[in-house]
Amino acid sequence: MTLSRATPVAIACAALFALVQPVAAHAAAQPHAASTSSERARLQAQARRVTILRDKWGIPHVFGKTDADAVFGTLYAQAEDDFNRVELNYINALGRLAEVEGEKEIWRDLRMKLYIDPAELKAKYAKSPAWLKKLMDAYADGLNWYLATHPQVKPRLITRFEPWMALAFSEGSIGGDIETIDLKALQAFYGTAPAPAVALADKGFDPEPRGSNGFAIAPRLAAGGHALLLINPHTSFYFRPEIHMVSGEGLNAYGAVTWGQFFIYQGFNDRVGWMHTSGGGDVIDEYLETVARRAGGFVYKYGAGERTVRAKTIALPYRTAHGMATRTVTAYFTHHGPVIRAQDGKWVAVRMMDDPMHALMQSYGRTKARDYAAFRKVMDLRTNSSNNTVYADADGNIAYFHGNFIPRRDPRFDWTKPVDGSDPATEWKGLHDVGETITVFNPASGYISNTNNWPCTGFGASSPDCASYPAYMWSLPQNPRGVHAERVLHDARDVTLDGLIAKAYDSYLTAFEPLVPAVVKDWEALPDGDPLKARLADQVALLRGWDLRFSTASVPTSLAVYWGQDMVAHASSRAKAQRVPVVDFVQTQLTSRERLDALARASDKLQADFGSWKTPWGEINRFQRLSGAVGQQYDDDKPSLPVGFTSANWGSLASFGMTAKQTTKRIYGDRGNSFVAAVEFGPRVRAKSILAGGESGDPASPHFADQAAMYSRGEFKDVLYYKEDIEKQLERKYHPGE
Repeated sequence: MTLSRATPVAIACAALFALVQPVAAHAAAQPHAASTSSERARLQAQARRVTILRDKWGIPHVFGKTDADAVFGTLYAQAEDDFNRVELNYINALGRLAEVEGEKEIWRDLRMKLYIDPAELKAKYAKSPAWLKKLMDAYADGLNWYLATHPQVKPRLITRFEPWMALAFSEGSIGGDIETIDLKALQAFYGTAPAPAVALADKGFDPEPRGSNGFAIAPRLAAGGHALLLINPHTSFYFRPEIHMVSGEGLNAYGAVTWGQFFIYQGFNDRVGWMHTSGGGDVIDEYLETVARRAGGFVYKYGAGERTVRAKTIALPYRTAHGMATRTVTAYFTHHGPVIRAQDGKWVAVRMMDDPMHALMQSYGRTKARDYAAFRKVMDLRTNSSNNTVYADADGNIAYFHGNFIPRRDPRFDWTKPVDGSDPATEWKGLHDVGETITVFNPASGYISNTNNWPCTGFGASSPDCASYPAYMWSLPQNPRGVHAERVLHDARDVTLDGLIAKAYDSYLTAFEPLVPAVVKDWEALPDGDPLKARLADQVALLRGWDLRFSTASVPTSLAVYWGQDMVAHASSRAKAQRVPVVDFVQTQLTSRERLDALARASDKLQADFGSWKTPWGEINRFQRLSGAVGQQYDDDKPSLPVGFTSANWGSLASFGMTAKQTTKRIYGDRGNSFVAAVEFGPRVRAKSILAGGESGDPASPHFADQAAMYSRGEFKDVLYYKEDIEKQLERKYHPGE
């Protein structure tokens, strides 16, 4: 079944970054990186084969003789820029967060350990192809060399990285599948907490959509006659740095890499580019297991017989004020997967993709693809479980893959709900071939877009007929961004690189199209004696004249966003109950009085917080980079920058939203546009990019916030892709460890 996508693993790590404390005593018990002189000599020799060129923005361009050398340098450079995030991603991925954060995180750790077992990962590492082993070895070596050459850095937990650890954090969706398992339900089943009121993962209002935009433009619609690609992930800020990896073995990939991983996740080489948007098909299913106790354990019904429930003891160490303690849990598994909760007297087991080796092979393999045929072959590994892919290349091809890992199932069943685990007909029947999934290659419309929406639009007249596919082939509906993207691309002609960026930042807010006319009619229908008639006259007049476009100077944007937020807050529970996206619910199911009352409350809040409800949007919507220090919060009294674009909930293609608990009057974005790039695949690849804030996580670095002002205005820097261009704007050139 399709569960709501909770924050991916590394995003959860980023949110916890400021909370994790050093655990020196526990960490000291582990062997330190480069613990022998012979190992140090080996790592130093590899470091000499790697050269890192930092350009004027602090972006690392890593050059190595081999792919393994480039991986070594890439992980070293990541550690230089933000070792804390690298380490924390692995602390969480290995199910060890409670060891630094305390007992409250043991259920998050249990969720990870249902799938992550070091012994199993070591066995998978041993069975990996030789080329992949070399890369995993280099991954660990790069991080260990950083620690060996930076003794002042005190890891919170992991003092030595091992090659097999790369498999704990390998899949393209960065662990998003595992995160769909609800922690409260897991605790209710395995712990002592009361059962949650709602057993399934919460599908309510997401303050800022977790997803992305991907656009591709065919050469005939491009001014330069070359394919164009927009790479626009919506993640938590600072989730991925910008890196360039080059080797003498044909690697030349540029883009965003998730902290601690050794492949470019979203990016391009000189021949092809790829962009992932979350969504895809239904890739996770829940099975209702009929369980009975027998001597020595449990069994579950399957077909006409019974099978034994597998039990596994899982230790969950956690930090206390007096040292380390351990809680032990007996976890249960059927052949469908781990048991994660109970429902209606049955146990619920969940099945999802669990193939980290091939996932890592696919994630790295696409970075070296040189044409569509090679890229398509990598896609045949079918281990990207929660992403769509937008593609463009130097041959002029553009393509779209809706999902990649899609289990083949009996369409008679409703896979959006738990199915009967005792019925053999509910088993997965292998995976769909890529050619059987929803794909588009060189559409006649000349463009491709996806905004985490359905695949039924986004390609103009070339859009696929969703009715021709099983219902489980797609899992998300249309959204306001999807409507917006179709409009800005539908009549696109002579698109330049800058023109593509302009389309990606188009200021129209489609979600308010039905809402503003509706509230104007609501107000007009009020009798003259109604108190809201006079109270809202100026507000309605302002909205009536609004062009539905955001800007930092726009007062209607402020009023509309606060009005929309109020309606969402008051309608959220009803939308959840009906399992309807809350913005859709607000657009179609509120009464006139509810819309008007929400507008009055929004006006009052603006008046109370800012002294006037006529406050320009740029005075409210701000960018302020935090250092990650413990206890640091957004502060209205500290410097910040105005941002025009809004939450993607309102149809803003450029996304800027706040997911942290708001303790300020102003809105400080922490999620949305993060790394963004636009690429033109000519004889020489040309690209522009921007990061939220800057490359480094160190507040003392000049690259902590050197891109912040440009980011807030939607301005991009030129990507320095060719070595001669990098050297013209070079800040530093060195070997790792120097």
